[in-house]
Amino acid sequence: MEIRVLQYFLAIAREETIVGAAEALHITQPTLSRQMKDLEDELGKKLFVRSNKKITLTDEGMLLRQRAEEIVSLVHKTELEITSLDSLISGNIYIGSGESRSLKVIIKTMKKMQSRYTNVKFNLYSGNADDVIDKLDNGLIDFALITEHPKLSEYNHLRLPLSHQWVVMMKKDDSLSHKESITFEDIKDQPLIVSKEFQRLTDLTQWFHNDLDNLNIVSSYTLLYNASLMVEEGLGYAICFDKLINTTGNSLLTYRPLAPSVNVENYFIWKKHQVLTKASQCFLDLVQETIKETT
Repeated sequence: MEIRVLQYFLAIAREETIVGAAEALHITQPTLSRQMKDLEDELGKKLFVRSNKKITLTDEGMLLRQRAEEIVSLVHKTELEITSLDSLISGNIYIGSGESRSLKVIIKTMKKMQSRYTNVKFNLYSGNADDVIDKLDNGLIDFALITEHPKLSEYNHLRLPLSHQWVVMMKKDDSLSHKESITFEDIKDQPLIVSKEFQRLTDLTQWFHNDLDNLNIVSSYTLLYNASLMVEEGLGYAICFDKLINTTGNSLLTYRPLAPSVNVENYFIWKKHQVLTKASQCFLDLVQETIKETT
């Protein structure tokens, strides 16, 4: 399976027609069709559902699209790294992060780096901890910002300042908003909106007495902004980090901390024994400098 053929496949997935893909690739339609027939024969799977109007992907085709995008991205990233080895500090730095106040430390470092090395560019990928760790393991990003995680010890890591506290997000006119903090008894029977990572968050599940099966979880979320919209519409209470959604001014929402409190540390991680580019090593040094300035 050649990189070139994967790029052809991705062009068809993107354009949804052989004609459009062939034009984008500057090759003939028969050549492209033959390459895709050979690819399906090589894999022993049908990748496309062909119709008069457009081409869609089968389940196998969608899986290949996901993996092909990762492979092509990794090849491109590797080419850039190799060509920049003997140059001045330049190139691309790839970072994965969830929603976190600690990202401010990384962004301050990005600004500092950019002011010194204008040929350095940043690529920030957003996702939950499992998403960004998977990309880090596969070499698609250089660094990741995560909360406490069972795999933390498998990576080099720096603890970041600006930790979070778990809170309950609710409407300002909610009956629980008059309380200074929220106990398990207050919330145990209420409709809850929780992070997709909820079940692996040991400190949080312990706060809920490890009784997850009996909780009234009405929805999960990946992005807290989406959870805040659900709270605004009265779907339930969101269990989330504090200080990520603006609850001042005309906002309909407010936070109340859990009692007893549950705090969360954040970490900047990278693979052990990883050979960093000049740009990545310089960035890591600056992250450490920014942490010292912040604490």
